Amino acid sequence: MNFIFALGASLIVSIISFIGIFSLILKENTLKKILLFLVAFAAGALISGSFLHLLAEAIEKNTESLFPFLNLLLGFVLFFVLEKYLYWRHCHKGKNCDIHIFSYLNLIGDGIHNFMDGIIIGVGFFTDIRIGVATTLAVIFHEIPQELGDFGVLIYGGFSLIKAVSFNFISSLTAVLGAILGYIFSERISGFSNLLLPLTAGGFIYIASCDLIPELHRQSNIKNSTFSMLFFILGIILMLGLKLLYHSF
Repeated sequence: MNFIFALGASLIVSIISFIGIFSLILKENTLKKILLFLVAFAAGALISGSFLHLLAEAIEKNTESLFPFLNLLLGFVLFFVLEKYLYWRHCHKGKNCDIHIFSYLNLIGDGIHNFMDGIIIGVGFFTDIRIGVATTLAVIFHEIPQELGDFGVLIYGGFSLIKAVSFNFISSLTAVLGAILGYIFSERISGFSNLLLPLTAGGFIYIASCDLIPELHRQSNIKNSTFSMLFFILGIILMLGLKLLYHSF
């Protein structure tokens, strides 16, 4: 049953790719404000999900070991290296880059990124359905602002609407493959989930602290800064609420 949930969750993550269409409907100023608040919410959810769900689960299984903390550090460093040398950082409107070429690179990077998200979801549901749900929500909250930006890159790079929607969805389907493999590896490789949970936590913390939060610091508008802080806290409250809800059952 957990395998079915993992497949369903990864498919939902893939379907989120269609949300990018809204970036064409909304006015630029409105889109920027929405993205700011979504980024803040995602940052809070990623950080709190990492500590309260992923790392907590890993520590529970390794109560007298530094293993979870070392893996968390490894995950943080790994994501830093990947972003630094493979240039996974997404190019958004206003940055200096050749978006015509980068449109295709962006699709490849997204495919790999979504594949990793799928593996994380698969491992999460294999470990515990509650961990799977928390992980899926953290991925979704991160994916929504990312997909809005990615869709804009494809359109600005010369893709037609149909081509952008089709290619973006195909790229996002790698999450389903990742979920299948993540679940299978967890079943057949002893300790695979114990290895990946803190590793994922480190990666999520890196994304939130090095990619998302710096975007919030660029805001000089007091009103937007205040609202972004509130959304950041809401992301934390949501993951904390899930944790408390799980313990009540």
